[in-house]
Order: sequence, then structure tokens, then C-alpha cells
Amino acid sequence: MMPPRPYILSETNWKTVKENRYKIAVLPWGATEAHNYHLPYATDTILAEHVAAEAARLAWEQEAKVMVLPAMAFGVNTGQLDIAFTINLNPATQALVLRDIVDSLSGQNIKKLVILNAHGGNDFRQMIRELQGTCPDMFVSTVNWWRTAKDTDFFEEPGDHAGELETSAVMHIAPDLVLPLSEAGLGKSNKIKLKAHQEGWAWTPRAWTKATNDTGVGNPARSTPEKGERFLAATAANIARYLVELAHADLNNLYEQNQSI
Repeated sequence: MMPPRPYILSETNWKTVKENRYKIAVLPWGATEAHNYHLPYATDTILAEHVAAEAARLAWEQEAKVMVLPAMAFGVNTGQLDIAFTINLNPATQALVLRDIVDSLSGQNIKKLVILNAHGGNDFRQMIRELQGTCPDMFVSTVNWWRTAKDTDFFEEPGDHAGELETSAVMHIAPDLVLPLSEAGLGKSNKIKLKAHQEGWAWTPRAWTKATNDTGVGNPARSTPEKGERFLAATAANIARYLVELAHADLNNLYEQNQSI
């Protein structure tokens, strides 16, 4: 008998794996960090796991064999190391972990990997560029789940971190882990004084305890589980569409030929 969710590796057995030709591995990648006063440290990982599982379910319903790997729970948190129990994984460490995962999958003839990211501090693009040179037979892409649907269509003030978007989503997925919103801080952030950074053409990582008052960026006051449910459904549907398309794609023929002279 096939497990109820044969697209979740941690719930799947070797018999099921042998009987199915999986086309894509999905790697949820989150973080362990403070999320204002009302959300759990595991918020990003909870979101990554949920969206990955739901997108994979929808893809399976369209006959695209996708496997969701166990989530990575630690992300890049170099600006939050003065906050107790925020765990940082440096980008160089992430790159080594990712390389080992890619090497494992490639050797098993699973040539398509999608990193489903749920943490703003994670950026896998340069790592994927390196892998492109050393693992040319692998297709590796990265998807930031919260960008796969237009957030302002669902939220008045989506926020950046522990705001209306993330709070609503966790309210839907794991309501028992969300404290009453009366416990939450306002999520106000403090802008850096340097004008070039305010104008957006210079960048530096935020020093989190100086840039925020309660570790949140974005007001969670208008959050509801219904908003979270709608947004999560929209993102999962869009990601599933990508997974289905990728599952059926020929890696040797990915680019349209421009016929113009």
C-alpha cells in the first residue's frame, strides 16, 4: 500500500520509491530565528514545509512525480546572532550542504532540484551558479514562496518579517503556536541613516536588534487565518504549476529558438 503522502520523503518507504519514477526533488529551506513576540522561532521552516507539501500534492494530482525532502531548519542569520537561540548557517556552509545534496541526487539520476525558500536572509543564486559549472547535468532552481503570488492582493500591510503575511499564514497552518495578537509588538523598523541605503542603491545586512524594536518588521494587527489560507492556496497552486511544467521539461531543450532575423 502506498503511503498517504508518497511525495513526502520523511513519510515514504523504499518500496514506494522503487515503484515510482520521481522527476523532481523539492528542498524546503527555512531558518530558526525570533519572529516578534507572537510567532515561533520555526516560522520560516513551518511555512516552507507546508507550501512544499501542498504544491507537491497538487503536482501529484496532475501526474507529476515530485518528492519533498526533509526541510533545512537553519538559514543565514548573521545579523541576529545577539538574539538568543537564533541559529546562523553561513552562506559558505549552506553551499557545502547544498553541494552534497546535489551530488547525492545526481548520482541517483534525479536531475531536477527546486529549493523552496522561506527566509529572506537565504540567497541561493550564487551557489547555484557555482553548481552550474561543476554539475552541468543538474537543473537547480530557487523559489521564494512568498513571491509566487501578489501579497497586496491578500493583505493590507504584508510586512517583511512576522507581519500580516507571515502571521496570517502561521495562524492557518499552526494556530496553536501563535500567541494572541495583543502580545505582539508593532513590528516597526528603524531605517538606516545613510541616504544611499534609503534610496535603495546601496545595501548592507541589517543589524536586527538596531533595525527593529521587537524583531518584527510589519504590523501583524490585521492578520487572520482566512487571509493566510487564501494566500497559501494561491502560492501553492502557482508553485505546483511550475513543478508540473518542470517535471515534463526536457533539460536538453529548455530554450525557445528565436526565429527572427
